[in-house]
Amino acid sequence: MRKSMIILLVIVMVLPVMLSSKPTKKKPANEVLTWMTDFEQAKSMAKEHKVPILIDFTGSDWCIWCKRLSNEVFEQKAFTDYAKKNLVLLKIDFPRALPQSDALKKQNRTMAQQYNIEGYPTIILVDANGKEINRTG
Repeated sequence: MRKSMIILLVIVMVLPVMLSSKPTKKKPANEVLTWMTDFEQAKSMAKEHKVPILIDFTGSDWCIWCKRLSNEVFEQKAFTDYAKKNLVLLKIDFPRALPQSDALKKQNRTMAQQYNIEGYPTIILVDANGKEINRTG
């Protein structure tokens, strides 16, 4: 629990600094992080690797702050290096123009209700069972 709080605290403290400055080191195209979209698979992976899940509730194709978060934080080398070893990444997306299956839309709506999402982006750190540890957004 303490490690998870430290992880989220670091993200919350570094996020405003990164958003206010120009990105410095973008990761090479071949180092793209894998964001899962299936919550049950993410929980299984988190249990297997004994790491928490970082959930990004986003509107990837319309939310300007979501796009900035992705470009200026999630695509930075420091974040990708950390995330590869310490997190399972889960993107819960609410696009306006990108197609999604009905099953994915249903899962995303259910999760937004479950975690009481009121705006985008919202970042939540949960344990491998889906229990909320902390949030920002």
